[in-house]
Amino acid sequence: MELSNLRPAEGSKHSDNFRRGRGHGSGNGKTAGKGHKGQKARSGAPRIGFEGGQMPLYRRIPKRGFTNRNTKEIISINVSALERFEDGTVVTVEKLLEEGVISKAADGVKILGNGEISKKLTVQVNAFSETAKAKIEAAGGSAEVI
Repeated sequence: MELSNLRPAEGSKHSDNFRRGRGHGSGNGKTAGKGHKGQKARSGAPRIGFEGGQMPLYRRIPKRGFTNRNTKEIISINVSALERFEDGTVVTVEKLLEEGVISKAADGVKILGNGEISKKLTVQVNAFSETAKAKIEAAGGSAEVI
């Protein structure tokens, strides 16, 4: 049993895709699935989240911070992760994806200076830290910003 194999029990899920209030023969006539009387049986029933005049939960919980719409997701990797490439390779974002160094293509890739590199590589990514650029160039490679 794995999370990917979980399914609801047979017969526990009902389709919501049927017409209500179309006579007894339809199996959903008379009260049309609303039960008898009460506020929820009538037209104009309260909206979702209405708590009978009590301050609703979504207004009681404090609001904190904000989400910046213009933010960019930059994936950062260390210089040591480039050691897996062959000598003289041109390392691009696509190459990093193929090799499995990064799992997805975000808004950009930045190389950080943690670790060592001994191979001569041409690295073409969105950004470099100063130490990463120095280490790549010290190994005989080049760091190109795209």
